[in-house]
Amino acid sequence: MPQTNGSTPTLAVVVPCYNEEASLPETHRTLSGLLDRLTADGLIAGSSHILYVDDGSTDSTWKLIAGFAAGSGNAAGLRLAANTGHQHALMAGLEETAPFCDAAVTIDADLQDDPEAIRDMIMRYREGDDVVYGVRRHREDTPFKLLTAKGFYRLRDALGVKTVYNHADFRLLSSRAVGELLRYDEANLFIRGIVPMLGFSQSKVFYDRTPRRHGESKYPVGKMLNFAADGITSFSARPARMILGCGLIFTLIALAILTYVLIRYFSGHTIAGWTSIILSIWFCTGIILLALGVVGEYLAKVYMEVKRRPRWHIMERTGATGK
Repeated sequence: MPQTNGSTPTLAVVVPCYNEEASLPETHRTLSGLLDRLTADGLIAGSSHILYVDDGSTDSTWKLIAGFAAGSGNAAGLRLAANTGHQHALMAGLEETAPFCDAAVTIDADLQDDPEAIRDMIMRYREGDDVVYGVRRHREDTPFKLLTAKGFYRLRDALGVKTVYNHADFRLLSSRAVGELLRYDEANLFIRGIVPMLGFSQSKVFYDRTPRRHGESKYPVGKMLNFAADGITSFSARPARMILGCGLIFTLIALAILTYVLIRYFSGHTIAGWTSIILSIWFCTGIILLALGVVGEYLAKVYMEVKRRPRWHIMERTGATGK
């Protein structure tokens, strides 16, 4: 519940990590220092902590996390047995720390999202907001990434997927909001689309995003495309309905062409050439394959959901989230 009565909340900062050995030392110094300052200012309780979630890293990420937990009273680690993906790592971290905090902030390990914005998030939480989004004032990306990002947001809006523009996964959630979010146990996770559905009191905090200083982005083009597809097909049936509409339109066009051909035939005019026939076959075949692909995407999602397999497996824990 939001702290509207002046009591001091326990804050958990959940940090998903995948091969982040280059950035983690600076990340831990920054976040630990921030928690110390927030505690000294009376904004959060001394039991506030950082939970690092190692999402099946193959470098020394877990070794670093274990060192943080051993040398600091405000750090803990959760090691997943295999790489499950950013969204599942976030949910695993929230599930792990939910019993021990009043509010949780999720932030990526590269700290491109400004940690100082957490102070404003805490203030909004103490004023009664259950969900506080970290929203970038502007994007410092390549022209290609800017164009594709804007196109993706517009496409989601057109398809009825409710999201917050220029918001990634940097947000604060009250314990009440975390509890409701954890009820979404679907395999095809798109948390950016789920959180706006929770309702409750929501607000935004704006910040400037900085360039990545260490390591490489964990979202290459292939992963971004998969993530975008999940974000659309997990929340909207409109693509399938659009295919139905296209099918009806092409059926009407085919009937019109048939009528034209019959009129030409009975009026004694021959139909010259085969190019139009070949083009029609290729065009219609392409539409059919496209339709099958979209329908197949939905069927694949149903297939993944109905198996009800565990979404992650925990290999190891270090440190203590509850004090």
